[in-house]
Parts: sequence; structure tokens; C-alpha cells
Amino acid sequence: MIDRIINVAKSWLNTPYHHEGNVKGAGVDCAMLLVEVYAEAGAMGWIEPRPYSKQWMLHRSQEQYLAWVIQYADEVPDHRPGDLVLMRYGRTLSHSAIVIDGTRVIHAYARENCVTWGDLTQEPFMGRELHFYRIRSTVNEG
Repeated sequence: MIDRIINVAKSWLNTPYHHEGNVKGAGVDCAMLLVEVYAEAGAMGWIEPRPYSKQWMLHRSQEQYLAWVIQYADEVPDHRPGDLVLMRYGRTLSHSAIVIDGTRVIHAYARENCVTWGDLTQEPFMGRELHFYRIRSTVNEG
């Protein structure tokens, strides 16, 4: 399962960033990237979290993204490949990535305008509050 998650995440690389998008090669954002990758890999069923505000984290303190994630994943003290990371951006945990190995992640990043590689020790993750989660179906894998 973990290898499938990683391979599916890699297959989304260079997909343009598009708020609320979920079409590989055409457009996706960080929330829908999680939905599509974990569903395609078979780690969870496909869900519909939309609609959601593009700037929620700037104007509200309610942890809307976190509330959605904890329905399907449990917070873990450290991370392994296939896990997801939520990052505080603005007032809330509002950006996500999928852990590939060590500190390397894949995320849909508006500033890069696509799904791209990231590193947890570099911007935009460096110095921010990070929380790691494991999809429940992958808890006993490793």
C-alpha cells in the first residue's frame, strides 16, 4: 500500500495548481491531491470535501482542514513514507503534503503553480508548525 501511495503521488507531479481541482494533468490543490492519491492507491475511499474557501486560514481560526483529516487519519509522533503532513499557514493547519521519504514530500503548491517536490527542512515547511498523520488503512504497514 505504501509503495502504491508513493507511486500515485509521483504520478501527479507537474499537474497545475487549481483551487478545488482534482484532475491529474489539468489541476489540483493540496486537499484534493490527498483525496485523489489515497483513493487511487486504495488507502481510503474517494470523498468530497468541497466546497472550501481558498483563504479560510487568513480570516478564521476554526480548524476546518484538520477536522476533515482526522476523520480518516491518526496523528503520529514521527513520520514515514505514505503519511501526510499538515502545516500551519495563517491561523490554521491549512496546507498538506504526502511524505515520500525522509524529509522529501510531494504537494500541490500555489506559489510553484503545480504539484511539486518539497523538503520539510526548506521553505515553505521550514520553521512552521507541522503535524503528521497516518491514514488508518496503513497503520500496520511499514
